[in-house]
Amino acid sequence: MGSDPLLVKAARGDPVSRPPAWMMRQAGRYMAVYRKLAEKYPSFRERSETTDLIVEISLQPWEAFHPDGVIIFSDILTPLPAFGVPFDIEDVRGPVIHSPLRTEEHLKALHPIDLEKLQFVGESLRILRQEVGDRAAVLGFVGAPWTIATYIVEGGTTRTYTTIKSMCHTAPHVLRALLSHLTEAIAEYIVFQVESGAHCVQIFDSWGGQLPPDMWERWSKPYIDQIVSIVKKKCPKTPLVLYINGNGGFLERMKGTGVDVIGLDWTVDMADGRKRLGNDISIQGNVDPAYLFSSLPALTDEIHRKTVVIVVEEQKQTSRIPEHHKHTHEMTPIVAPPAATDLPLAVCPHE
Repeated sequence: MGSDPLLVKAARGDPVSRPPAWMMRQAGRYMAVYRKLAEKYPSFRERSETTDLIVEISLQPWEAFHPDGVIIFSDILTPLPAFGVPFDIEDVRGPVIHSPLRTEEHLKALHPIDLEKLQFVGESLRILRQEVGDRAAVLGFVGAPWTIATYIVEGGTTRTYTTIKSMCHTAPHVLRALLSHLTEAIAEYIVFQVESGAHCVQIFDSWGGQLPPDMWERWSKPYIDQIVSIVKKKCPKTPLVLYINGNGGFLERMKGTGVDVIGLDWTVDMADGRKRLGNDISIQGNVDPAYLFSSLPALTDEIHRKTVVIVVEEQKQTSRIPEHHKHTHEMTPIVAPPAATDLPLAVCPHE
């Protein structure tokens, strides 16, 4: 049995020789090889729900620049049909749920998650684990209950979140019932991913930042707390990561969920984030995606600046070597692959 991948060690807070590097959405439209495959298979649902395609796409960045994490090509909405919420993805509108859930009657459509309907995820993770071995961490991910609920209640993407925010006051019992159902399903889905081969799992509360911190404390955090508790009992050695868009006002609350790693976005200063979170939790982040449009020296300077600052701050307080992942939230299609290739080189230029 081999040793744990670098990223896993860092996520647990173990000493590491260098910061691990990976990028959120590191497989996708910015890569010519992906765009070519997407021309042949134009349906995103097909690409993200067919084992062979999932594996091929997930490995494209690995083959191009060997990041320390290989994240499964999937979507946070992928498990929805497995517990009673069908959805489509339209070219212009994006995700569409034609029958939003907003009443007690609507809740009757929900059922326990049927993992048999997600075997393409499990099989893909098993293959990815075999392909990369211990050379990189295989990463799974899920959406947090609040974030998934925004799609289910609003009927898709939204800029205002008016309907679900209104439900907090007009139909709190319905919203709590939905969030509780999602909590059970997502916890099972995480365990399924771990048992299928995921080294780590990231929880995306992408739209949690649309709530004021006190409302996030009531409407999102308790359900993430439950998920972490369930998963930790069944998979105690698996690091869990939590990420929220625009999370500067949430860091201390995020730590209270019991996850192992907090993801910082590029609006949060890493040294300040470390001071606020303390030294008993790992952090990842927080390179602005715009740096991928810059030259390698500029990218290298930015990464080294953040790494040096945070290491100096921590060495004043602890001898434990912290975990740093350099990642972006998304790369636009016009970013050339060499820019992405530069990121691991900037983190570990001598390897």
